[in-house]
Amino acid sequence: QVQLVESGGGLVQAGGSLRLSCAASGRTSSPYTMAWFRQVPGADREFVAAITATGTRTTYADSLKGRFTISRDNAKSTLYLQMNSLKPEDTALYYCAARSSDLFLYRRDNEYNYWGQGTQVTVSS
Repeated sequence: QVQLVESGGGLVQAGGSLRLSCAASGRTSSPYTMAWFRQVPGADREFVAAITATGTRTTYADSLKGRFTISRDNAKSTLYLQMNSLKPEDTALYYCAARSSDLFLYRRDNEYNYWGQGTQVTVSS
């Protein structure tokens, strides 16, 4: 079992930056692929980015490449999402997710079995 807690959300003006964090606890010694998703009310959860257990491989939603960067610090059991050049359409509840794996990347929310409670990001125009 792994518990995930996101932080770092908030209100930012368009063009600004935020860094989200996701602290993992529990069985963090096992390898986990981790990811960020986001969701707005009335819509499905949207894939943002994923990273392998060792951090050597990443994948991003095509529309977010170049603005968002996913990374992890396994010594701190923490996942990060650096978000730059934020736009109002980036406003959403951002979730951290994890699943047992060491080599593969996953882009669908039903492929993850551990979730945080989410952190709200609001971008004003």
